[in-house]
Amino acid sequence: MTTTQDAATALFLELTGREPEALWSAPGRVNLIGEHTDYNDGFVLPFAIPHRTVAAVGRRDDGVGRVRVASTFAAEPVEVALDELDGLFPTAAGAEPAVPEWAAYPLGVAWALAQAASVAGSGVDIAIASDVPVGAGLSSSAAIEGATASALNDLWGAGLDRVALARVGRRAENEAVGAPTGIMDQMASMLGEPDAATFLDCRSLEAQLVPLGVAEAGLAILVMDTRVKHAHSTGGYGERRAACERGAAIMGVPSLRDVTVADLPRAEALMDDVTFRRVRHVVTENQRVLDTVRVLRESGARAIGDLLVASHASMRDDFEISVPELDTAVEAALAAGALGARMTGGGFGGAAIALIEADAVADVSDAVASAFAASGFSAPHLFTVVPSAGAGRDA
Repeated sequence: MTTTQDAATALFLELTGREPEALWSAPGRVNLIGEHTDYNDGFVLPFAIPHRTVAAVGRRDDGVGRVRVASTFAAEPVEVALDELDGLFPTAAGAEPAVPEWAAYPLGVAWALAQAASVAGSGVDIAIASDVPVGAGLSSSAAIEGATASALNDLWGAGLDRVALARVGRRAENEAVGAPTGIMDQMASMLGEPDAATFLDCRSLEAQLVPLGVAEAGLAILVMDTRVKHAHSTGGYGERRAACERGAAIMGVPSLRDVTVADLPRAEALMDDVTFRRVRHVVTENQRVLDTVRVLRESGARAIGDLLVASHASMRDDFEISVPELDTAVEAALAAGALGARMTGGGFGGAAIALIEADAVADVSDAVASAFAASGFSAPHLFTVVPSAGAGRDA
């Protein structure tokens, strides 16, 4: 069986005729709770998953300062000069990147890392392979960014720490790709640890590991990928972010992080209905993250189910980012005995997660698959995940 590492190495060999200097990888992530709070300076609780993107990388021996990137997902490599990166990026708001979008992720990282570390960089070849499902809301983009940033940080001697590399990834996604995301995905991919979630304050970037103890409690986390593809760089995400910024301005605060649940009656009096519901989701979701961390520490994973269910309802009704397939997955899992379930990721497609008994994986999976078939939806991709290690050098 060919591994992702094997695939990246083979692509590098095909691209260059030589072996890579080393392999670096970074994981996708599942967000346990805390959706659309990150760009509002709020709180999130993601964890890294076993699915990873691998970058096989080597410095070029031709003395030419160029970056060449190839991917098993793309037919042709893309090559640019390092001194051309400042002319390619940033990408104007609403515009397509100057390079194919898949290549804007690694090339954007090269651009952002060189600026962040004030290094000139050297020519490199990068071959990318991944088993992180694309478009499933599991942050395949942050995995590309994390693997590339880790590699260039080592090869260019940039000396950046993991938080700085997460910032590099976010800048690449925001300014090179043009997706207005927060920093949660990059931080989760960089900082992940086995059997723990990363409790992140997106304002201070203070991160704490919170033990999950899912397996110890006899539980499992089922990912229900609807196969409805989503894209952060398209309009729905940007519209939600603009509504949040509008709500913060109406409340006279720097961000919705500064609005509490007790402030919501005043917010409702000041705002139109749509803006208020967007604000209410973010404010209550921040509180749900804090409550989840407290409950995990006090009572363990079995006690968080109701918080997951409330989070999904808020995203469905107030933030309006769910789709029928996500609602069906959540409802079917709960009906089959899940302790809790919610969509995860940016929405408009992607995946949901369910916290279930470890011995009920097959039964819940069958129930979800049957519900999709009964609704006329394409079959979902169902698999379990465990909290896993973050980005780094593999070999």
